[in-house]
Amino acid sequence: MGAGHDHSHDHHHEHPAPGAPGERPLRIGIGGPVGSGKTSLVAALCTALRDELSIAVITNDIFTSEDAEALRRAEVLPIERIVAVETGCCPHTAISDDISANLDAVEGLESRLGDVDVTLVESGGDNLTAIFSRALVDHQIFVIDTAGGDDIPRKGGPGIATADLLVINKTDLAPFVDSDVERMVADATERRGALPVMATSVTVTGGADGVADWVRARVEAWRPVRA
Repeated sequence: MGAGHDHSHDHHHEHPAPGAPGERPLRIGIGGPVGSGKTSLVAALCTALRDELSIAVITNDIFTSEDAEALRRAEVLPIERIVAVETGCCPHTAISDDISANLDAVEGLESRLGDVDVTLVESGGDNLTAIFSRALVDHQIFVIDTAGGDDIPRKGGPGIATADLLVINKTDLAPFVDSDVERMVADATERRGALPVMATSVTVTGGADGVADWVRARVEAWRPVRA
């Protein structure tokens, strides 16, 4: 038997399901394909909300802490509020199938800080099937981008169809990559029904404001549960 951390314990039974009444912060997962802008969105949300909310961040990479280091260098939050999880496995596995490393990191960080309103959990880059376990997060944002092709919403997948918020990022690049943003929004809306879709460029000034408003509303809705 190889050495390593034993993940055999079942966190689904050891912890209340997200959304159940309990004294803990709201947890929001941010997932999507490689290069879609997940880390940029996390940075923009921290910058937009840090003066009014107490934020913690967990990042996922397979073998490095590159995303966490990028956020620390950008000084979007104090460094002690950003923790990296090196999954050593497929990103989908770490956020959906065996969430133990992420849940340990989330609970440890929230416990150390003690004053968290919302914890953002950024997945490693994965494909359109990657969604978060509801035993790890309460809400999830899925990020795609125009440079990935305007047929991505039509391809569908659980991330596009079921995430609580779909962000179509990098709209500023659409003319250069021959992508039709209106078509992407229409195709995504057709697959998602009433679930919201936002098309934006999160690195542009004010580009993440709509997503920040969405997060703010989720936090306000969660607070009565924590009372």
